[in-house]
Amino acid sequence: MSASPGFARITLPLAAINFLNQCNRGMVATIGPLLAIEFGLSASGLGLLAACFFAAYAVAQLPIGIALDLHGPRKVQATLALVSAAGFVLCAVAPDVMVLALGRILCGLGLAAGLMAMLKANSQWYPKERVAAVTGAGLFLAGMGGMTATVPVQSALPYLGWRGIFVLLAGLAVCAAAWIWTRVPDRPAAAPQRRSMVREIGEFGRIFRDRPFLRFLPAIMVLSALNFTFQGLWAGPWLRDVGGLDDGPRAIALLIYAMGLVTGSLVTGQAASFAQARGFTPMFVPYLGIGGVLVAQALLVAAPGGYWVTAAIWFGFSFCGSVGVAGYAAMGQGFPPELQGRVATAINFSMLVLVFILQTGIGAILDLWPRTANGGWDPAGYAVALSVTFLLQALAAAWIVVAPKGRAT
Repeated sequence: MSASPGFARITLPLAAINFLNQCNRGMVATIGPLLAIEFGLSASGLGLLAACFFAAYAVAQLPIGIALDLHGPRKVQATLALVSAAGFVLCAVAPDVMVLALGRILCGLGLAAGLMAMLKANSQWYPKERVAAVTGAGLFLAGMGGMTATVPVQSALPYLGWRGIFVLLAGLAVCAAAWIWTRVPDRPAAAPQRRSMVREIGEFGRIFRDRPFLRFLPAIMVLSALNFTFQGLWAGPWLRDVGGLDDGPRAIALLIYAMGLVTGSLVTGQAASFAQARGFTPMFVPYLGIGGVLVAQALLVAAPGGYWVTAAIWFGFSFCGSVGVAGYAAMGQGFPPELQGRVATAINFSMLVLVFILQTGIGAILDLWPRTANGGWDPAGYAVALSVTFLLQALAAAWIVVAPKGRAT
C-alpha cells in the first residue's frame, strides 16, 4: 500500500459531493409540503417525485461501479458533478412537475457516485481496517449537507425560494467538480491489464453469486434504505401529521435527525474499525445498528407524545441507520481491490431499488386514508407504513441467521 497523500486530498474533496447529495436528499423533506401545494401532488405523487432521484441514482450504479474500477474516482466524480449541476439548474427553472422530475433524474445521475467514489478512493489508499473509519469521517462532514437541508434551508426559503436554493446547489456542484479534478490523486497502483467490457460487466455475476455477500445484503440494504427513505421524504410529513409540528419546529426536528446521521457516521465508522482491529467480526457494529433501528421503528409506530421524546427517537433512528456504511466496508473486504467499486455499487444499486419501492409504497399506503383538514395524511397510515418497514427489516435480519454460510465451491 502506497503512502497516503492524506485525508485532505483523498477523502475531503469527495466528501463535498456527498455534502451536496445529502443536502439534496434531505431538502425534499423540508420543501416537500411546498412542492405538494404548488404542483397539486398527492402523497403517492410526492413520493414518486422524490423517488425519481433514487431511480436514476440506482440505474447509474452498476455502470458507475465499472467506471470507478477502470478510470478511478477523480475523473468519474468530477465529470458527474457537472451533470448534477445541470440537474439543479433544471429543477430551479422547472415550470411544471414533469420538468422538475427530469431535473431530479439528472441530479440522481450526477450524484450517483458520491459514496462509492469515496469508498473506492479510501480502499485504494488506506489499510482495510481503516476504511470504515476514514469513510465515516468523510460522511461526518458530508452529513452537514443533511443538516443544512433543515433549519438553514427553512430560514432561506423566504429570501431565495426553493428555486433559488437549487441555483445555489448548482454553483456548489461546479466548484466541487473543479476541486476534485485538481486535487484528488489518481489511483496509486498501475492500471490492471484491460479486459473486454463483457468480462468487466460479468464480474457483477461473481459478486451476486457470492454467499457471504448474499447473506448480508438484505440487512445492509434495508438498514441504509430506511434512512434514505425517511430523511429523503417521509420524516418531514410524519413530523407534521403525527407529531403535529409547524414549519419551524419541524425544521429543528429534521436538524436533530440529520445530527444523528452525522454523528452516527463518525462514531460508528470509528467503532467498526476499532472493533475489527481487536478481533471482532467486521459486521459486529452493523448488527448493533440493525437492532437500534428496529427499536426506533417500534417506538415510532406507537406515536410517542412530546417534542423532545419524538426528536430523540428520530435521532436514534438516524444514528443507528448510519452504520449501514460500515456494512458496505465490511462486505467489500471479501473481494479483491480491483472489484471494490463494483461491490459498493452492487450494494448501492440493490439498496436504491428498495428506496424507490419504499418511497412510492409509503405514499400509496398513506393514500388509502382520506386527506386531513390541513392537507396532510392520516396518522394511522404512517403507523401501518412503519409496521411494514419494521417487518421488512426483521425478516432481513433473520436471513443472516438462516442463509447459507461460507463461500460456494
